[in-house]
Amino acid sequence: MIRAFEGIFWLSVCWLGYVYIGYPAILWFLGRFRSFRPVLSDGYVPKVSVLLSARNEQKDIGWKIAETLSWNYPTSQLEMLVASDASEDDTDKILRNITDPRLRHFRLEERKGKSEALNRLNEIAGGDLLFFSDANSHIEPDCLRSVVRHFSDPRVGCVTGSERTICNSEDHTATTGIRASLGYEGFVNTLESRLGSVLVCDGSIFCVRRSLFHRLQADLANDLELPVHIGAERYAILFDPSAVAFEKPSSPREEFRRKQRICGQGVLGAWRLRHRLHGLRRWQFFSRKVLRWLGLIPLALIFISTLALSSIPFYAIAFTLQLFFWALALIGWGFAAQNREGPRLTALPFYFMLVNLGALSGVLRAIFGERFNVWESSAHSRGAHNVPPPSSGGDENQALTNSKSGMLHESVTYHAELHREKYHP
Repeated sequence: MIRAFEGIFWLSVCWLGYVYIGYPAILWFLGRFRSFRPVLSDGYVPKVSVLLSARNEQKDIGWKIAETLSWNYPTSQLEMLVASDASEDDTDKILRNITDPRLRHFRLEERKGKSEALNRLNEIAGGDLLFFSDANSHIEPDCLRSVVRHFSDPRVGCVTGSERTICNSEDHTATTGIRASLGYEGFVNTLESRLGSVLVCDGSIFCVRRSLFHRLQADLANDLELPVHIGAERYAILFDPSAVAFEKPSSPREEFRRKQRICGQGVLGAWRLRHRLHGLRRWQFFSRKVLRWLGLIPLALIFISTLALSSIPFYAIAFTLQLFFWALALIGWGFAAQNREGPRLTALPFYFMLVNLGALSGVLRAIFGERFNVWESSAHSRGAHNVPPPSSGGDENQALTNSKSGMLHESVTYHAELHREKYHP
């Protein structure tokens, strides 16, 4: 029995070690022998369609459109398409009051979800490239040019950026963990990008060739499904660290639900799209996603096995360290219950516990038949007060000048008031 528990312990340790250390190490090693180097051209300016699915986005839609249409990109080569997914607030009213001819929008009278809204937008898009973003994501004026230059290489099919959180006085216990997680994901994306094979995109900031767009399934995530199809067609998928979307961090409850949805959609996508994953990308998906989604299993097995082997000094120490770790996580949970950001010593264990619980519960919910076709946007992370300042000049609110909407006026006001906003790098 002792040998059995020891075997369980070491297998579980290897599982977690491989997911968080071994996988990036192998990517680094492969990158020493196989490297994808795109041919970049700063003068490449194809027409780009920015696609946005909006559901009850009255707090953000005004400044988002103003910001997007003021990007440092040729006016004739940029259009913005917005689908209001049966919004019940003033989203449609705000859209109707914007007169910039580069904006086209329509309303879905029956709620269909993000993927179906994007399918409809693709049908009317006139761009060679499709740029996907979220209504609450701030994107710098020069970002699009940075992304587009990669597509001057015909081998490139998709480019993604990264998300960063905005520092503010309302940070929660999960904020520290979110920032650490985003930093780690950016590191892994960099290693994958060297191989021309970034596994999944950041839904708030990625771009694809329109010719490679596949009709999206309603209950899968577009930032997972499109890269799977594009990778299967042997186009390169790259990560540009200079392309950044800034967002306000979610509360712990919202982060838990987000992780449930992402992992639920992910495991469903892994099954449905399994025939589109081959070779390197199949290994990547299993290593980076599947094994991590199930990470709570080896954590539980390590706890059980060290408890059973606690009469042996080494395992007794390991068990004690786990008790200390989970105690810190519980203390972090206490800070979260009070809507406070606790010290890093408790915040990181709490976030690790939060995302692993959310991931496994999302996988189980998907296995037992739940689908995530539609979901409610995070209320905490939305609002005009989340808009960081633009980094360059220009008439950023040109798209709003003819608007009579109070919400649009508020968006313009906040653009000016938050000129001193600071971000987390």
